[in-house]
Amino acid sequence: MRADGKRGICTPEFLRQFSSANGPGAFKLGLMLRKILPPLLALAVLFVGCKKTPPPAARPPRPVIAATAVTADVPLYIDEIGRCVPFERVMIRPQVSGPVTAIHFSDGADVKKGDLLFTIDPRPFQANYDAANAKLTQEQAKAQFDTSQLRRNQKLSDRQVVSPQDLDSARASELSSQAAVNAARAAAETEKINLDYSSIFSPVNGRTGKHLVDVGNIVKVNETDMLEIQRQQPIFIEFTIPENALPRVREYLAKGTLAVEASLPDSASTAHTGKLDFLDSGVNPDSGTVLLRGVFENADRFFWPGQFVQVRILLDTLHGSVLIPAEAVQTGTDNLFVFVIRPDSTAEVRAVKTGQLQGRNIVISEGVRAGEQVVVTGQLGLSNGAAVRPKAQ
Repeated sequence: MRADGKRGICTPEFLRQFSSANGPGAFKLGLMLRKILPPLLALAVLFVGCKKTPPPAARPPRPVIAATAVTADVPLYIDEIGRCVPFERVMIRPQVSGPVTAIHFSDGADVKKGDLLFTIDPRPFQANYDAANAKLTQEQAKAQFDTSQLRRNQKLSDRQVVSPQDLDSARASELSSQAAVNAARAAAETEKINLDYSSIFSPVNGRTGKHLVDVGNIVKVNETDMLEIQRQQPIFIEFTIPENALPRVREYLAKGTLAVEASLPDSASTAHTGKLDFLDSGVNPDSGTVLLRGVFENADRFFWPGQFVQVRILLDTLHGSVLIPAEAVQTGTDNLFVFVIRPDSTAEVRAVKTGQLQGRNIVISEGVRAGEQVVVTGQLGLSNGAAVRPKAQ
């Protein structure tokens, strides 16, 4: 009897019922089955247990894009954002007051030092100058008379014809006349300067902006802004560096003049080269930065005052540096790594130490040797020892 209450096969009770229903021959058949059935069942179980599970199919090599590590001489640099500043900037203000009678330039024109820009009505200054010259002539005539009078009195004094008092009076008159001549001459020179100031000339070479006064406007001495001129050739580019970079810049600056590259923010191919010509005398306490300035010839006027540019200070040249594409470098939990392709076309995970970016490449200071291949595209799903099928970048 089984545990569930039902009769099991080949039990005595089952064989008696089976033979009663099917005859004596059936009883003998049941005895035979009872002897051979358990060994057969055990053999079947043993056969099933010994059957081997087939191994899983090997994964096919994973296609990846690979690049070869190369060596090159690359610059050691500091990148910053800079702003273009004119080499010279002048705001034109009048030195005399009066109405503007003429403008002698076009807005946005190139002017040279000494070019005439504005004319202020010169007639009042001409009149004052003429009057001063007349006064100078008058004083010179009086001084000449007093000088002659002194000489006559000196001759007469030798013969004791005039008194010493008259001689002293003649000397005083002559000195007073000479002083009056000097004062009149100074006044005439002042009026000549004012007359010259009625014509306003460019003090520098540069490019004019928009004129700020029109013909007929009354300008006041040293108050009215009339025009701004900016010199663009050469041009300055000012930028700042963090104070922790200052020691390194000073170290290389002590060895000689440092080169500076400047380019538009999104176009490194537009780089122009200048030189560093100024390092500020102190660190800005508010920002923790130091002001530097590069000077560029700007012969093609590529840079424009007020424009923001990408600046790179070239400190030194690193010879024989190992370079790989920057996208080959992956970020792990504790370090940076790359997948290096072994000669047997399997991937090896290798930790690396990186340097500065060089365009689309990056310097590898430790972890990859020149000539080794690294995976550039297809790192997702790769593991150490995985088979790969590399394709050149």
